Amino acid sequence: MRIIKKDKKYLYAKHSFRKNGKVITKEKYIGKTNNFLNQEERMKKANQFMEEWRKESKTEINNTLEKIKNNFQAEWTKLPESIKEKELEEISTAFTYNTNAIEGSTITLEETREIIHDKISPNKPLRDVRETEAHSKVFLEMLKNKEITNEILLNWHRQIFGETKSDISGKFREYLIRVGSYLAPDWQEVKGLMNELILFIENSKKMNPVELSARAHYKFERIHPFGDGNGRIGRILMNHILWHNNYPMLIIENKKKRQYYKAFNKGEDGFVTYFIKRYLAVHKKRIK
Repeated sequence: MRIIKKDKKYLYAKHSFRKNGKVITKEKYIGKTNNFLNQEERMKKANQFMEEWRKESKTEINNTLEKIKNNFQAEWTKLPESIKEKELEEISTAFTYNTNAIEGSTITLEETREIIHDKISPNKPLRDVRETEAHSKVFLEMLKNKEITNEILLNWHRQIFGETKSDISGKFREYLIRVGSYLAPDWQEVKGLMNELILFIENSKKMNPVELSARAHYKFERIHPFGDGNGRIGRILMNHILWHNNYPMLIIENKKKRQYYKAFNKGEDGFVTYFIKRYLAVHKKRIK
């Protein structure tokens, strides 16, 4: 944002941003130059304009997200139950493959389909096979249960990692953990922070569910409550919020994990911006 003069006596706040590949510029009249004694007064007026623009922009985005939800529900309700079941199995396959691949699983997309649908085990590490089976099962169960509690999150973790990481499965960590350069909160704070997260989700019903999903995911990953498997549980949580608020889900693709990881380094608002842009890009066909 910058302040510009027109005809040497009129002040305008000017803001440019990119939308759908195009640069859009907005201007708002602030007043005559001689009405402002100093730069501070000018900036105060310009900041008021920016706040108004942010509110307008957020309303526009929320309306677009609402359109995605409505069009998705219109599509979904037309499907026969047997087709819905098959569609959810395909989503489960794609989601399970990508979320596990992000965490280093060696199972391919086709092998994931064989494990889930055909009960065929590839010649891959048994741990990866077991976690693929368990993850798909948890995901499909999640779609049926609207409630979200710490006990449910612990149970998801126990089901996915019970056979492969029995020493940490279904337990909040009781030790410090570092993720790259990020040092997660002290383990003694984990239970309290998780209680706060559950309350945040429960008390944010007026927030658009896509934004809530992004913020809940970000907060969960910053807490990093488990010794391992935080990414997978966090991504199930974000889709739980979307699905049970009638929004289509979002699969973070393994091939785009670099942007996903980078977004966490931009702070909560930066991650939310990334998440919503990604969501709009994935579901752009439902905007029309």
